[in-house]
Amino acid sequence: MSAAPVTGRETPPSLLDAHLAVLAAALVPYRASAGLLARWGGDLARHLGTGGRLLVAGNGGSAAEAQHLTAELVGKLRDDREPLSAIALHAETSAITAIANDYGYEQVFARQVRAHGRPGDILLVMSTSGTSPNLLTAARAGRDAGLRCWAFTGPAPNPLADVCHETLAVDAPDSQVVQELHLVSTHVLCEYVDQALPAVLAARVAEPVAGEPSRGPVPSDGVAPVRTGVEVELGGPQRPVDRGVRRGRQ
Repeated sequence: MSAAPVTGRETPPSLLDAHLAVLAAALVPYRASAGLLARWGGDLARHLGTGGRLLVAGNGGSAAEAQHLTAELVGKLRDDREPLSAIALHAETSAITAIANDYGYEQVFARQVRAHGRPGDILLVMSTSGTSPNLLTAARAGRDAGLRCWAFTGPAPNPLADVCHETLAVDAPDSQVVQELHLVSTHVLCEYVDQALPAVLAARVAEPVAGEPSRGPVPSDGVAPVRTGVEVELGGPQRPVDRGVRRGRQ
C-alpha cells in the first residue's frame, strides 16, 4: 500500500480551536480581575442585604447577561437564601417602548435609573464595546442621582469605563469572548455575594430596633425570620403595634 501524499500544507484549525485559542489568551489577563470581583461581591452583599438595590442594563447579548445576573440574585445561585433586589432594566418592555417612543432610545435606561435608583444604590452596565449611547446616558444619570456605577466592558480604555466609577474590562478582541468572560464574572460575583451575605444578615438581625431587644442570630439556612401581623402591647394603652420586618426601602 502506497503512503499518503505529502502536500506540505498543515490542516487549518477548526472554528472551535480558533475560538478556544482566543478565549485561552484572554484568560491570562482576566485573572487579574479576581480582587475586583471579590470586593464587588462583598459590597453587593452589604448593600443588598440591608435593603439596597442593584440596577443592571445592557443591549443585545449583554441584555441577556444582565438578566442572568438579576435572576441569580432574586432567585438563587446554589443554596436557598433571602431574595435580593435586582432589576434588569431592559426587561420592562412596556416602559422601554414608551420611553423610546416619547424620549428617544438613548433615554430607555437613564429614565428608569432615575425612577428606581436611590442614592447609594448600584448600577451595573454591560457592554462589549463600551460605546453604547444609551448605557453612557444611563451611567451619567446614575452618577447624578448618587448611585455607584460599575461596568463590564471589553478592552479599556473606552467611554463607558471613563464614565463609571469602576470597570471590569475584558482584554479580548472578540466580542463573543468578552461576553463569555462577562458570564464568568457574573457567576463569580454571585459566589462572592453568597459567601458574604450570611454575616451581613446576622448583623442586620442582631441590630436592635428602637425599643426592642435583639432578635437573635440568623438561622443556619441564612434566611432571617419574618414577623408579620399585628400585636398588642400589654401594661399600657391597648394600641396596635406594627411588628413587621424593618426594610431599608419604603
